[in-house]
Amino acid sequence: MRRPSTIAIVFAAASVVACVHAGTPASMDAAALQAWAGKPWDKATLMHTTVDVGRYRGVPVIAEHPCSDVCPQYTVRIIHYQLPPEALCASVGGVEKEVLVPIAITVMPKTFCIPEPLVASGAYYAK
Repeated sequence: MRRPSTIAIVFAAASVVACVHAGTPASMDAAALQAWAGKPWDKATLMHTTVDVGRYRGVPVIAEHPCSDVCPQYTVRIIHYQLPPEALCASVGGVEKEVLVPIAITVMPKTFCIPEPLVASGAYYAK
């Protein structure tokens, strides 16, 4: 018969592992990333938010939804890598792309590191 303390230790260890991984975005392959980018999205619900999409090649991918003066109509979605400060886009297999981001009553170009599977289709940027 197992001792209650041994069972408690096993459950405690399992709980710690579950908590550590609870906030970690899921790993995605190219097909899953493309499928996520192809899903419809609601401008009114998502404006001014950032969503954790998952991890591609071990690097976090996020979707930003900036808007400016005419919201939610001018909300855009930009799917890109969330790189650590010292990382270069090319070092994670990304492609640098410049897109127009709404700011105040205008738009400004901003460069993002895009996961390669989204580049050819342009699915990384949606209006």
